[in-house]
Amino acid sequence: MIRVLLVDDDALVRAGLRMMLASAADVEVVGETQDGGEVVGLVERYDPDVVLMDIRMPTVDGLEATRLLRARPGGRPEVLMLTTFTTDDYVLRALRAGAAGFLLKHTRPETIIDAVRRISAGEPVMSPEALRHLVDAVAHKPPAQHSPAPPPAHDPGADDARRQLGLLGDREREVALAVADGRTNAQIAADLYMSVPTVKSHVSHILTKLGLNNRVQIALLVYRSGSL
Repeated sequence: MIRVLLVDDDALVRAGLRMMLASAADVEVVGETQDGGEVVGLVERYDPDVVLMDIRMPTVDGLEATRLLRARPGGRPEVLMLTTFTTDDYVLRALRAGAAGFLLKHTRPETIIDAVRRISAGEPVMSPEALRHLVDAVAHKPPAQHSPAPPPAHDPGADDARRQLGLLGDREREVALAVADGRTNAQIAADLYMSVPTVKSHVSHILTKLGLNNRVQIALLVYRSGSL
């Protein structure tokens, strides 16, 4: 059973998501809140596998809540952000904060359910096309005057990104490129003639070597380096 925590300041959105997820036999909504400031406490209480979180909330927003979660030891739960606009600056900042992916709020119900399953299994939910669009449209645009500059931890320049990728072994680099191309573990295993557990091991080593949180950040680094 995949345990999900809902975080959105709109009660109607939460109700819709709760009803939608209830239709999946393998998904259970274990808790919900309208305030990102309550997320860490609820995660400790309910131990969800996935947090389905709004980006914009009036008190503690989804960005800060995600950073607080990522600061906890253990790497769980995964965060799936909700947004309204594909080119919104907040989307890329959410990925840098450690979210495992994002969906638009008008996404079809079956796609949201599938995304929750994929996030829980450690797979990204963003298509390569959407990720390229974000990098091209947002990554090089200066932040708005009213917004604080995003932390630079996972936003290196192209030269720095290439140097980081240079830390990887040949096989790890092949896996990183495949991850950035949106391939699942099973697809990577078939393409590179290795087992799925070996692919998972390579992904884990890549994350550790590069100081990243998830596959989406691997993809961002690869795109930044110009390798795809």
